[in-house]
Amino acid sequence: MNESFSRRTALTLAAVCLSSLMFGLEISSIPAILPTLEQVLKADFKQLQWIMNAYTIAVTAVLMGAGALADRYGRKRVFVTGIVTFGIASLICGLTDSVKVLIIARFVQGMAGGVMLICQIAVLSHQFQSGRLRGIAFSWWGIVFGVGLGFGPIVGGAIVALWSWEWVFLVHVLLSGVTTALALAGVQGSRDPNADSLDIAGIVTLAAAVFSLAYYITQGPDLGVTSPTALSILGFAILSLIGFVIAERTSARPMFDFSVFRIRRFSGALFGSIGMNISFWPFMIYLPIWFQAGLGYDGVVASMALLAYTLPTLIVPPVAERMMLRLSPGIVIPAGLFTIGLGFVIMKIGSSVSDASWLTMLPGCVLAGIGLGFTNTTVTNAATGAVTSERVGMASGIDTSARMISLAINIALMGLILVEGVLFVLKRSLPQQTLDTELRMLAEKISAGSTIASHYGLEDSVVHAALRDGFGWVMLYGALGVWLCAAASLVVFTLPSKPENEPKGSIVKST
Repeated sequence: MNESFSRRTALTLAAVCLSSLMFGLEISSIPAILPTLEQVLKADFKQLQWIMNAYTIAVTAVLMGAGALADRYGRKRVFVTGIVTFGIASLICGLTDSVKVLIIARFVQGMAGGVMLICQIAVLSHQFQSGRLRGIAFSWWGIVFGVGLGFGPIVGGAIVALWSWEWVFLVHVLLSGVTTALALAGVQGSRDPNADSLDIAGIVTLAAAVFSLAYYITQGPDLGVTSPTALSILGFAILSLIGFVIAERTSARPMFDFSVFRIRRFSGALFGSIGMNISFWPFMIYLPIWFQAGLGYDGVVASMALLAYTLPTLIVPPVAERMMLRLSPGIVIPAGLFTIGLGFVIMKIGSSVSDASWLTMLPGCVLAGIGLGFTNTTVTNAATGAVTSERVGMASGIDTSARMISLAINIALMGLILVEGVLFVLKRSLPQQTLDTELRMLAEKISAGSTIASHYGLEDSVVHAALRDGFGWVMLYGALGVWLCAAASLVVFTLPSKPENEPKGSIVKST
């Protein structure tokens, strides 16, 4: 730690970094234990999806509203409340033996995580105002946050191997206690005296739209995609989204200022945020299933193999920052997205060979991670640097919301594609008189990595072929989706400038 840091600022930075570590770990460590949860808690495929999605949807629901709460009631108070709530929710996650309770607790944990994330930025911005100390503080925050995301898979796998799956959650009870003590001792109280109202309508309608759409994608096949119930859920999602737009256009203090979408640099960067969460991040939920069920590795080896996917995201960003200064984000972001897509294509090829292994998957995993490393920090720089300093917080909030919304939707969508791919193979392999509902249930069990398929008289080769083809469809979707976002980003960045809509915001150092 630099000698210019006082004891109080050092405690504050430690509290912020520990809370960012917890937030990141609860995204990236959970995929490594999903196969274990499927066996121990008898969770079906949809429940495994919701164990992940409950967290991301909850983060999205509170992300923008948390900033307003912190401004109104005090950043320290709201930050500490978020940390304590996160610890309590983690305790419930670790102690329950009910999948439904786990999903509900994950939702509460996600809400607390969203509060912590917003307050981390607010606390650092308030307490580290000099240029040099501010840069050091945000750099440490970014490094620790990246470590949580990058090393989460191996942390989750190691905890399951050495102790049990419960400790993936219970460890946060201990960390939240330490973080609370650090925050109480170090964080200064601050609030915005002009914060007099909350955008309740915006918070509620956005959360309802995201949840309903994810629910439709996840449960639609069981309900009947065109059934009255399913269409009602989809209609509610659309109406909620329309309600959100109306609420933001009429609110005195809106969460989203839609005028920023006219800024080509901001919108081009936003396609980068969406592209990463159409492809790289949601696939991290399913990749451990392929390593374990498809390639036959245990949890520890699968987690180690997953490092090839996540580790480049920590190594590449410094190179990306230098490239951005030389080339501009309008080149680096689309190039990074294209590289992610290329990695997905190579992963698909590596998974389809007769002797598929982690070695055949390695080149694609590394390439996708490199592409993410080039895109992630560049997107943050471009989005916040595209607007005036007064709107940096709002721009950052929209960027983070776009990431979480696209992540939540694509966790559900990739799961649907995986099941449909497995189902397609099963329909060709099983007798035609097999009921569709029974086939779909079997496809979901295979997609979750279950070995119960042997009870249906299926040969291992058929199960493996179904899983391989299903994952092949998912990888193809990831490649095409991120390439479409790369093309859209490139087009938006190269559109003619409109000076009246382009603030002179400069690129800021990435966190």
